[in-house]
Amino acid sequence: MRVVHERGGESVLASDVEVADSVLSRARGLMFRRSIPPGYALVFEFGGRARRDVHMVFVPFAIDVLWLVDEEVQRVATLAAWTGLASAEADRLIELPAGRADGVRVGDTVRVEP
Repeated sequence: MRVVHERGGESVLASDVEVADSVLSRARGLMFRRSIPPGYALVFEFGGRARRDVHMVFVPFAIDVLWLVDEEVQRVATLAAWTGLASAEADRLIELPAGRADGVRVGDTVRVEP
């Protein structure tokens, strides 16, 4: 799998993609990990659009977060280690290493490809 950003061309944001597809994996997210590799993404798939919160409790490194609805970016945020908190409407959330979403803007398209 890979995460691809489209805006005047394509760029790969991540090629090491993990899907949080269980209640436990969604609740845990990136908590208790020491780091994540540069090409990594954690993708949260939801059954529909709703307000989705992201917190950084027990996450000791900063991350970039993308909130998507039908592959369209609704919000982009960099969250600080331990204390970051943000929310937005989404049917899919993508967490990436901090700085990896530089250049991604609201309204852009981001796809998760097999």
